[in-house]
Amino acid sequence: MKFSEVIGQEEAAQHLLQLAEENRIPHAMLFCGPQGCGKMALALAFASHLLNDSPMLKKWEHPDLYFTYPTIKLPGMGADHQPISDDFAKPWHEMLLQGAYFTVNQWMQRMGATSQQAIITAAESDAIAKNLSLKSSQGGYKVSIIWLPERMNLTSANKLLKILEEPPHETVFILVSEEPEHLLETIRSRTQRFDFKKIHNDAIQQALIQQRGLDEDIARRVARVANGNWNKALEELDAGNENRQFLDMFIMLMRLAYMRNIHDLKKWSETISLFGREKQRRMLTYFMRMIRENFMFNFQQPDLNYMTQDEENFSKNFARFINEANVIDITELLERAHHDIGQNANAKIVFFDMALKMIVLLIRK
Repeated sequence: MKFSEVIGQEEAAQHLLQLAEENRIPHAMLFCGPQGCGKMALALAFASHLLNDSPMLKKWEHPDLYFTYPTIKLPGMGADHQPISDDFAKPWHEMLLQGAYFTVNQWMQRMGATSQQAIITAAESDAIAKNLSLKSSQGGYKVSIIWLPERMNLTSANKLLKILEEPPHETVFILVSEEPEHLLETIRSRTQRFDFKKIHNDAIQQALIQQRGLDEDIARRVARVANGNWNKALEELDAGNENRQFLDMFIMLMRLAYMRNIHDLKKWSETISLFGREKQRRMLTYFMRMIRENFMFNFQQPDLNYMTQDEENFSKNFARFINEANVIDITELLERAHHDIGQNANAKIVFFDMALKMIVLLIRK
């Protein structure tokens, strides 16, 4: 993959190339930034550069390039088996061949996940150490790309720490993280952090025109809603995207809470509890964004809002219920639910409790 294939991020690409040219490449790099900004695309482009743009990279099967990513335990795996990246190598490479921009949700679907949470196991850290102990097959760098290292369990994280403290010769680690604050502090201290900015709307607009054939007006609106997130731009082009379902669930929650319809709120909670945990967390993140957008809608400054037409149509009547008296408490309520779901709390209890508290907060003026 070439840096020219990365959407926007010209400044970041130039900085990475300069590090390579001056032979100042850190042995461990932590790529951070907003979702959809192209962190993985930059990691793949930089890895390709370090591996001399070898033809073997066309299928991402270079012997000196190692991928680590969160996995799940499938029903057919033995009781004592800890899943590792190699168990899912085929769907991983198929996803990479479709593009460098993807989401956790897309990866979970490719693995066939239902309600599981994907993690990086201790066995995976052992596999990293084993793979990187081998000499470079091409006589140059070995590159280890670790996608979502914050999903390591504690044992796995501690084993990786030991590898980072005594890295193999001419090995470059690239950790691509969505939530770096959840990494062990000791791991963060062993890496050089690179914070990438969200993609400029103009770059997304041009990419939509060139790659997707959109006309300028539609591309501009999609780019504005995407707000620097290429993955979100692609979702907006998908007529059946998940956010439309989340909007329906958000509207239902707010209407039932306003009517104090406890019976149907309980049914709503039971429906949500059937979603997988990863989807529940994505939904709560969407709810938090909608609360923010509705609060800002009250200021009647279009430049401050980033909503689809359907979201805006609902907000015209709903936004007045999100005000200075409740916006912080509602956001904190959703954040607590997001945290509790991540900690494997009972989903029915979490969502029904959240819905009941929403009744009180929604009528606060």
